[in-house]
Amino acid sequence: MANNHDEDTEWNDILRAKGIIPKKEEITEADIVDMIDEAIAKRDAKNYEQKTVDELDELLDEDNEEDERMLMEYRQQRLNAIKQEMSEDKFGEIQHIYKTDFVREVSDASKEVWVVAYLYKEYLPICKLMGAHLATVAARNRSTKFVKIIGDQCIPNYPDRNLPTLLIYGDGDVKGQLVGAAQLGGLNMKPEDIEAYLRRVGAIKAPESRAAKSEEIKKSSIRSSAVAALSDDDEYESDDY
Repeated sequence: MANNHDEDTEWNDILRAKGIIPKKEEITEADIVDMIDEAIAKRDAKNYEQKTVDELDELLDEDNEEDERMLMEYRQQRLNAIKQEMSEDKFGEIQHIYKTDFVREVSDASKEVWVVAYLYKEYLPICKLMGAHLATVAARNRSTKFVKIIGDQCIPNYPDRNLPTLLIYGDGDVKGQLVGAAQLGGLNMKPEDIEAYLRRVGAIKAPESRAAKSEEIKKSSIRSSAVAALSDDDEYESDDY
């Protein structure tokens, strides 16, 4: 029976020690790191993270098997990011509601997404200003739901002096409330002042730059490459036995 020189046996160790058969090549942790670094360098040279899904599809027809796996990872990550954005960015406007809608559109809805309820009276200048700014804020933060309701229709006998009022809901409960606009600068307030307040409460996310998103994709790709390299190594070892 032929001897398998790749097996880790005592006899093969003796033969290797005497130089009769070559020493078995072992992949060290440093080798794996070098392989990952090389793969990342190749990926960065082709600038995959800046390409669209269509451009990645075109490259799939041109690259070799190793590049194809990396391209498929990027393509899937890009598709997942698009789906995530589409599922989150589904609002963008202020929805007018009535008291009978409040539980469904605010309390119940806030179990799934953040909801900002804006209590107002149209004739008040400060409400006109906040309403205009909230429209801008809603358009910028499309994953948060914004609704508006006339103050005393929402809360019977609610005094106009308390308007505008913001009620912030999350997880089915009130997480914050802002009575009046003095904290935001009154008639000098800007959309950014409202965003800063909502961000402190947690109702909207901090803006994420394109560079930050690209960096996250890079980190995800590094993790995937490392897992793939280790997985391939495990398969190689299992085939030897």
